[in-house]
Amino acid sequence: MNASVQYPMLGPVIALVAWSMVMWAWMYATRLPAMFAAKMKPDPHAPRGEQMATLPARVRWKADNYNHLMEQPTIFYAIALTLALLGVATPTCLALAWAYVGLRVLHSLVQALMNKIELRFLLFALSNLPLLGLTGMAALEFAHRSH
Repeated sequence: MNASVQYPMLGPVIALVAWSMVMWAWMYATRLPAMFAAKMKPDPHAPRGEQMATLPARVRWKADNYNHLMEQPTIFYAIALTLALLGVATPTCLALAWAYVGLRVLHSLVQALMNKIELRFLLFALSNLPLLGLTGMAALEFAHRSH
């Protein structure tokens, strides 16, 4: 059987991992030229982040976003994989998972391109709604199977 049919919850997981790799590449595609232009030599004795703070903000935004993709989305991965293991892949569940991924991609684009904090915060806050929904669905399914 086709994996995307048998395990549809893995699609959003793979998509968000792939997007994280896009942000990783974008981060280095902007950071390395900026470091060369600044004639920066990495200093292992400099406090964490001090040297990178001297780079232009438009360069740092990509790295900041990559770091954000290593934070809250880990909760998404955990709950999406839990749902996949439980075999839960209702249309609502899939819609919530794809909504989360879409909102995180939008969040990345806003942060990487213009860094409008109010809009970024709104997208972050909205992304919590599908995450809460997925968590509730997993909890209900797990509770139902535990009885």
